[in-house]
Amino acid sequence: MRRTALIVAIIAVVAVVSVGLSRLEPAAPTVQKETLYIDTVKRGPMLRSVRGPGTLVPVEIRFISAPVDARIERIPALPGVRVTADTVLLEMSDPQAEQNALEAQSQLKGAEADYDNLKAQLDSQLLNQQGQVTAAQSASDQAKLQYEADAKLFKDALIPEITQKLSALRSEQLGKQAKIERERYEKSKSSANAQLAAQRARVEQMRALYELRQHQVDSLKVRAGIPGVLQELPGQVGQRVTAGTVLARVARPEKLKAQLQIPEVLAKDVKIGQTATIDTRNGIINGHVSRVAPSVQDGTVLVDVALDGALPEGARPDLSVDGTIEIERLPDVLFVGRPSFGQPNSKVELFKLSQDGKTAVRVPVGLGRMSVSTVEIVNGLQVGDKVILSDTSAQDGFNKIRLN
Repeated sequence: MRRTALIVAIIAVVAVVSVGLSRLEPAAPTVQKETLYIDTVKRGPMLRSVRGPGTLVPVEIRFISAPVDARIERIPALPGVRVTADTVLLEMSDPQAEQNALEAQSQLKGAEADYDNLKAQLDSQLLNQQGQVTAAQSASDQAKLQYEADAKLFKDALIPEITQKLSALRSEQLGKQAKIERERYEKSKSSANAQLAAQRARVEQMRALYELRQHQVDSLKVRAGIPGVLQELPGQVGQRVTAGTVLARVARPEKLKAQLQIPEVLAKDVKIGQTATIDTRNGIINGHVSRVAPSVQDGTVLVDVALDGALPEGARPDLSVDGTIEIERLPDVLFVGRPSFGQPNSKVELFKLSQDGKTAVRVPVGLGRMSVSTVEIVNGLQVGDKVILSDTSAQDGFNKIRLN
């Protein structure tokens, strides 16, 4: 019985110790305080802003393409040189375009000759018609005078009534005939104008075709189109290009804008007109948002910033920059530095330091609106609390850590 009682006591002690050990929390790990990013919760105004990398790009860029299928014969300009609108960048050749221009010129001359010939014929016909109108009007006027004379003689009983009536009838007939000739002339004139208009339209059509063909020939000398700097010229002498192939790119380097890549999570608050600053690493330029891309690419939204200030030395196209866009100013909120994890309007767990600063306890924290370097605290922290903002994923599973 003594032995049995001893065994039962030992089992009871082992069970009590096991239960106690199972309820003990794991030993708090020790972390070097110097390696942590610690910030203090504050209350006051908070500036919401977003930041993103980007590049300087020209506001005005002109891509020059081949107007027709042609072969590059000469390249008088090289990338990097300043050009004017009339600077020839490439000289090309296309026998078919030159032949088309000659044929169009011949068709134009033929149409102009047909127009001149038709105009001469119609003018002759109208002159003949006008002569007939003049003759008919003259006969009508004579008959009218004769009628008036016979009417006076009949009144004086010097001629019989039949003579007076015949004069009246003849005057009326010749008057109608003169009117018919005038109407015939007007219709002939309208018809002539319509025929000339149709022939004139054909001439204009041939002229437009000739100008198009001639423009294609002239465009074989590829010009810059705008003053600026020649940035790209991928063609080579002897290379044959098809219509529409990009031959060169010209930009105006004195007019630049910044294109920033803003994370899609933060870009939802970016709007046109918001104030922005661009860091060129050689100076800060003030600007404002001029365009926000409607789509997301690779997790970012492209935002254009128009530059309001003068460009610093060394600013040129494709220069890497950093941009900060001011979203809004919050007058009185509880905020702290932005942690290395967490999203706006979400809940996270942060380590809050004790009063003596030797330990930190994990606490749930509600985050609100977020900026580049700060975040609004909705709940879980008070003014003056110190929290660890650096990555603490290595301490997952521990509710408490020691700071050394």
